[in-house]
Amino acid sequence: MAKRTGVLEVAVLGLLHESPMHGYELRKRLNTLLGTFRAISYGSLYPCLKGMLRAGWIAEEEPAETEGARPGKRAKIVYKLTADGKEHFAELMAASGPEEWDDDNFGVRFAFFSRTDAAVRLRILEGRRGRLEERMDGFRNAAARTAERVDSYTLELQRHGLESVAREVRWLTELIDTERANPRPAVPPTPSTTTENPK
Repeated sequence: MAKRTGVLEVAVLGLLHESPMHGYELRKRLNTLLGTFRAISYGSLYPCLKGMLRAGWIAEEEPAETEGARPGKRAKIVYKLTADGKEHFAELMAASGPEEWDDDNFGVRFAFFSRTDAAVRLRILEGRRGRLEERMDGFRNAAARTAERVDSYTLELQRHGLESVAREVRWLTELIDTERANPRPAVPPTPSTTTENPK
């Protein structure tokens, strides 16, 4: 997913699927959503929006002048998801391959799990857990090989890495058990959040 479309584009499509937004509001929501992973600047957001406009996934709408607005002040452009954008987002939410389990992609995919089919959610969670279990094995093997050759601080760093991954594996296992016991349907699309793509 991220290699083809980009984590930022997926996040923008997901947020605009909820409601139309102008650039400032979109950046604020993106930083809340992706803040754990990266900060979003206008320098990365606006080129992304331009590319999505060219692709026909979003459309611009200049709001009507509001009463009390200062004369000469430019109205903020509102970005809305198009029919093509809605369809593209649905395709992205249906993907469940190894790219969806990566560190860069998993957090964004998880943020939009309510828009993801239950079977796809389960595949992504299981794939992510499997990848982290492989990582844990790697940590353990590295620690066993280097235990006698590294200092106590390096050993402590290895232990910290192993514990962090083990915590996420336990969290994923709980989520997987919940998904299996009580799979929730994906939230259906809201027609009011889309606009037809002008051809």
